Amino acid sequence: MKVFQLATFASVTVIILSACQSRSTLPPPVVVIKPKPPEIIEAPASITPPPPVAVKPPPVIHYPKGVERPRLSAYELRVISDKIYLNEASSNPDKLMIWAVGENFASVGIGHFIWYPAGEPKRFDETFPAMIDYFVKNKVAIPSWLVAARHTGAPWKNKATFEHAKNDKEFRQLKMLLLNTKELQTQFFFDRIHESIPQIVKLAPPQDRKRIIANYNALAHTKGGWYPLIDYINFKGKGTKASERYNNQGWGLLQALQEMQPVEAGAQALDEFSRATQAVLERRVRNSPSANNEKRWLTGWKNRTSTYRRSLI
Repeated sequence: MKVFQLATFASVTVIILSACQSRSTLPPPVVVIKPKPPEIIEAPASITPPPPVAVKPPPVIHYPKGVERPRLSAYELRVISDKIYLNEASSNPDKLMIWAVGENFASVGIGHFIWYPAGEPKRFDETFPAMIDYFVKNKVAIPSWLVAARHTGAPWKNKATFEHAKNDKEFRQLKMLLLNTKELQTQFFFDRIHESIPQIVKLAPPQDRKRIIANYNALAHTKGGWYPLIDYINFKGKGTKASERYNNQGWGLLQALQEMQPVEAGAQALDEFSRATQAVLERRVRNSPSANNEKRWLTGWKNRTSTYRRSLI
C-alpha cells in the first residue's frame, strides 16, 4: 500500500489512498449540496405567450335624472322574501325547484328564476345565471359544479331528466342553498329593479318617460311599495325583451309603469299599480294565441296582483 502526501494547508493534510486501502473506521464526511437556483426557461420563439387576462370593471349604469333608490330595511327584506316565497312556491320547499309542463327551462328559487339547458331557445329572460353571480359576489359558498354550470346551462336537458334527478346530491345541494338564501335572493330582485330602470326608461316613448320615473319614485317612497315592484319584475319580467310581446305589446314592469296614471306616494300609488298590472295582464290574454289558453291563468294572476293594494309593512 502506497501513500502519497500531496500538500499541507493550515495543518490539514489531504491524503489520497490507493484503491487497495482498507475501509476507514471514521464516519464518511457530510457533503452539503447547495441547491441550484431555479432555471428560467424561455418560451420558444415560435410560441406566443398568452396575453394577460384583463379584469373587466363593473359596467357603469347611467340613471335618468330624478331616479331615486331608497334602501330596504332588514325587516322589509324578510317580509317581502316570505311573501314572494308564498306567491311562487306556496312556502313549500318541494316547490322551490320545478319544471313546468310544456316549458323548456327549469324554475328555481323563491322567485322561480328561469334557467335554460344548453342549446334551448331563450324566449323569456333567463335570470338564474345572474343569481349565481350574485351568490359569488356576496361570498356565499356554492358547489363547484354550480359555478361551472353558470356558463354551461342547467344540468337537466328536459323535464324528464329534471324529475329523475330530484334525489341526486347536486339537486339537494342546490335546493338547500336556495332555502338558506331567501333574503339574499330578494335583495337581488331589489338590485335588479334599480339596474333595469335606465333600460326601461330608454325603451319607453319620450312622452311617457317623466311619468314612468315619477310613478316609480312614488312606489319607492310608499310604505310597502317595494313589494309590488319586486314581486312584479320577478313575476312578469322587465318588459324589455322583444320576444316577450303579443301583437307588439308587452306585459312587464315597463308596461305596468307606463299604464299607471300619475300618482303621489301613498296608498293611491299601491292601488294604481295593482290596477295597471291587471290591465296589462288582461291585455296580454286578449293578445295571446287562442291555442295557448292563457285565460285559464288570469284569475290567479289577478289574485296575486290584488295583493299589491295593501302594504305588507
